[in-house]
Amino acid sequence: MTINYQSSFQGKPDGKGSLYLVATPIGNLEDMTYRAVRTLQESDIIAAEDTRQTRKLLSHFEITPSELYSYHEHNKAASGPELIRLILEGKNLALVSDAGLPAISDPGADLVQLAISQGIPVVPVPGANAALSALIASGLPTTSFTFAGFLPRERKDIRNVLSGLRQVQGSLLFYESPHRVEKTLVHLQEAFGNRRIVLARELTKRYEEFVRGTLEECSAWLQEHPPLGEYVIVVEGESKAEAELAESAWWRELTVSEHVSHYEQEGLNRKEAMKKAALDRGVPKREIYNTLLAAEE
Repeated sequence: MTINYQSSFQGKPDGKGSLYLVATPIGNLEDMTYRAVRTLQESDIIAAEDTRQTRKLLSHFEITPSELYSYHEHNKAASGPELIRLILEGKNLALVSDAGLPAISDPGADLVQLAISQGIPVVPVPGANAALSALIASGLPTTSFTFAGFLPRERKDIRNVLSGLRQVQGSLLFYESPHRVEKTLVHLQEAFGNRRIVLARELTKRYEEFVRGTLEECSAWLQEHPPLGEYVIVVEGESKAEAELAESAWWRELTVSEHVSHYEQEGLNRKEAMKKAALDRGVPKREIYNTLLAAEE
């Protein structure tokens, strides 16, 4: 591996420009920083996920961009290399997303990788972020945390992602839309049991809300209070007691098939054996069934 060294403010390397990652408000325009405004004013180019949304922001702060480019998930393959070309010619580019930090659950991460590969300085201009805002107000541990973003669409993929997070002891951070949040809580409870969570919505906006409780309690809350706005879900990590129990579990070294066979040898039928193995492992019975089915194929 070759070291990639960057000195952000010691002149332009080989006449190249810089890529600035500029945070924008997640709801409250007062969260825009002085530095973010100045960077947008001074940049030669602004690249935005949604140019219509960004024009409103620029207008509010009386910023007139020299050039405004569209850069989003559906055009990044073509737009990204073109933006890199302009930076290599010496132009400074400011990248913004619709809200918050660019490159977080955002195609900006691909532009960052392209820039680094071309020796272009990548400079963060920090500001509002929904995930961390939810975490610090959640009341759940903040010593360590894992940002998981949006879960996949397919049930199988969701199970795979959550299975990998089951033994994480730090808080877990997820993003979710209002029309999926109830189903997501069901998936979380299947994977983690009835852990404590926090639902944070409309962060920094007039109707900002935090709902704190167990997964069961928060699911019941949503039944009576239909979801509105974008959500951050903060989930407590695996407790020390859970971790110690899993570590000392007698079945830990067994495969799923061996685990089920153990109970069958004790006289349980296959259905009951699968149910008991699922209970031991803290996973849905269907996951045990799918694992056995895959092993038999």
